[in-house]
Amino acid sequence: MSRRSPYRIELTSDEREILERRVRRQTAPRREVFRAQIVLLAATGLRNDEIAARLGTVRETVSRWRKRYFEAREAGLLDRPRSGRPRAFPPSGGGRDQGPRLRAAG
Repeated sequence: MSRRSPYRIELTSDEREILERRVRRQTAPRREVFRAQIVLLAATGLRNDEIAARLGTVRETVSRWRKRYFEAREAGLLDRPRSGRPRAFPPSGGGRDQGPRLRAAG
């Protein structure tokens, strides 16, 4: 049997509006929409396993984002700095080698 999360999410009307707007935005990154959906469902009183089943993810992921929102509110949904070496190239792949270039005969 699944237990209830100790991190009960209660949203103000402003917080709810911000999260709902984020979910509706057509151009929002998928990860932002996903995190906002978790918080909105948590605010309705659903358990982590119920939210995970609805969103097609695992309970641990739901638990992580619920806890982070509970502790830091909207700032908790932002990506944290990662350890390790920074990217050498931009995420667009603009710095990747495209292979040898052919010269025009001439």
